[in-house]
Amino acid sequence: MIIRPAQQSFILIITLFLSSAFSSTLQAKQIDLFILAGQSNMQGWRSDAAAYPKNDKLDQSIPFYFEALHYSSSNKHWQTLGPQRGHFRQGHFGPEVTFARALKKAHLSPAIFKYSSGGSSIKIDWKGPGGHGLYDDMVQNLKLAINELKAQGYQVNIRALIWIQGESDANNDQLANEYYWHLRKMLHHLRSNVLHQPDLPVILSVDEQHPRVQQHPQVVDAQIKLAFDDPTITFVSMMGLQKSDVTHLTAWGTIQQGKRLFSAYKELIH
Repeated sequence: MIIRPAQQSFILIITLFLSSAFSSTLQAKQIDLFILAGQSNMQGWRSDAAAYPKNDKLDQSIPFYFEALHYSSSNKHWQTLGPQRGHFRQGHFGPEVTFARALKKAHLSPAIFKYSSGGSSIKIDWKGPGGHGLYDDMVQNLKLAINELKAQGYQVNIRALIWIQGESDANNDQLANEYYWHLRKMLHHLRSNVLHQPDLPVILSVDEQHPRVQQHPQVVDAQIKLAFDDPTITFVSMMGLQKSDVTHLTAWGTIQQGKRLFSAYKELIH
């Protein structure tokens, strides 16, 4: 069979079109997964959703999986970014909102996985790998979340872990002195054994303004030391953020914390 020049041109055009369409499909299926975890300020316990920063159109394009233990949940499935059910009439929200929106505006395709438990200690409640505590439960939820994204046809690119926790480990000297080792072990296991990304960027934060943290600064020192020793880890201060009480950020403080987290991520990856 002889293929004439006109036919060759047509075949070339179709080939280029299909190649372009296939490339676009692959690009559309990429998703950037960010893991957020910690205690009440990650959850947004006193962040009243009546002050939720409006941008519904943008939020509808950001997948959101959340588990606030014994409080509110996305019921083991992905939803889209928005307030979570809480003790305020319109619910509550955490720093994920302004963080995720900034990622989207920076031309990423973010999906936010958030696991939190108010008042939780890394030693007593999270317990670390194999301890049958919050850490193991978070890993189980994370695997479910990733598998659901893959089943929807996404290629999941895990981009970072954000950890906001530590106030409950500042209750006494023993917990505070052990905090570094428990956090280090947990981060190592999650990055190396679960996600298989030992250099996954990590952002750490804890409320330095909390009275117990000021009494037991070993918790802050632990996070700063981890960041100092590892160039893929950074520490974000919460100093100066507006607070609702001695423990929790207001909605405005939570909004600002999300912006700080994005700035830290941007600096960390560059």
